[in-house]
Amino acid sequence: MGIGVSSVQMANAVADCGQLGVVSGTAVDSAFARRLQDGDKDGDLRWALSKFPDQEIVAEVLERFFLEGGKKSEASYLDVPKLSIAPTPFASKMLIVANFAEVTLAKRNTEGLIGINFLEKIQLATPASVFGAILADVDYILMGAGIPADIPQLITDLLDGKPVNFRIKVEGAENPHFLHFDPGMVKGVEFSELNRPRFLAIVSSHILANYLARDESTRPDGFVIEGPTAGGHNAPPRSKEHIGADGQVTFSEKDLADFEKVKAVGLPFWLAGGYGTPAKVKEAIELGAVGVQVGSLFALSRESGITDDLRDEVLKGITDGTLEVRTEPKTSATGFPFKVVEIKGTATDPEVYEARNRKCDLGYLRSPFLRPDGGIGYRCSAEPVKTFEFKGGSEGEAENVKCLCNALMANIGLGQVRWATYHEPALLTLGSDLSGAQELSALHSGCWSSANVVEYLVSVL
Repeated sequence: MGIGVSSVQMANAVADCGQLGVVSGTAVDSAFARRLQDGDKDGDLRWALSKFPDQEIVAEVLERFFLEGGKKSEASYLDVPKLSIAPTPFASKMLIVANFAEVTLAKRNTEGLIGINFLEKIQLATPASVFGAILADVDYILMGAGIPADIPQLITDLLDGKPVNFRIKVEGAENPHFLHFDPGMVKGVEFSELNRPRFLAIVSSHILANYLARDESTRPDGFVIEGPTAGGHNAPPRSKEHIGADGQVTFSEKDLADFEKVKAVGLPFWLAGGYGTPAKVKEAIELGAVGVQVGSLFALSRESGITDDLRDEVLKGITDGTLEVRTEPKTSATGFPFKVVEIKGTATDPEVYEARNRKCDLGYLRSPFLRPDGGIGYRCSAEPVKTFEFKGGSEGEAENVKCLCNALMANIGLGQVRWATYHEPALLTLGSDLSGAQELSALHSGCWSSANVVEYLVSVL
């Protein structure tokens, strides 16, 4: 979920309850670097790093980012290198180490299962991130926001210790482009001892599930079938007329998967988006699913990465019935619909949005494109409008797009500080079906733990 919302504490607690605990793999290198700069007060990050097989890489990371006692509150964070189709060795090492540490911490002191969730859209981070998670013996890898056809083969090659050429989408290019990654850059790895994680593709349609399953090189171990009420990114609607009178994206029956056809594919599947109550869990099992994926209820639990102030504001809105979740067509630079929670003082507030100077300094959602001179450039519709259009971006495409990278870092208390006093605003996402959250709020006086969520969801099984 988001950046760091699916925290190691939350995943660990869910795993302890006998379910699959999942950490977020999005921008984990930036979150890791910023926590090191905050001083790693409890020593958890350095404990995880002590388990990494190549301590020379660890020393390099600590030298660059660790600040004993933490940075001053008015100081800016030092950023990790931006993703690139030709990354520097350090950029790849940072991704490997950060993903390794996140999974290692989530697996600490539990015998339960731990997974990590990646965005297919952020292809430039994928090979190094997947390898880092594998080194930490991750049990499941999940990936959505695109078509993750290349992941099963990537996992196979990494387990064999083979250098990989990972296909990257480059806008405007007729010939394929590849990111080269060599897992041999990490010393001390016994590849024969690595375990293969199960891979779950997050999709929205039975058509895509069937497409991925028909060939061994693309076939996952299962699917998460995500409906349009799910939080975060949604699959684009299939109807041409999909913007409602209120400016929100609307969905129709065309956007729902046929579960009988999903079942006919023959692989296990979980249902997501609107399955956050005991009754919906029971319904999912009756439809042939082996379980459900739930985000919003856990995002609001005490163990999630969301700051206390944001969580309290959302829970108050749920309790008094004033919380509004909108499905915006242009918030995300991915071009996918994105659900946002309207909270004053966050990036959904028009005054806050207008007051922010547009800047793309993290760059996770940048898209590679072919420049007129044949080189590869990078653009993001959340960067300054003139810059985006100068790079060939379509006129009007950048209007109302928000910087998710910086906003989602702010959600977990790691927002960038600029000019000593300006703090990047947050922007929270949740699923639009709040019925489960309303029931939990009544059961637990407006605040609950991850264990409470699990107990609630399995109560009818």
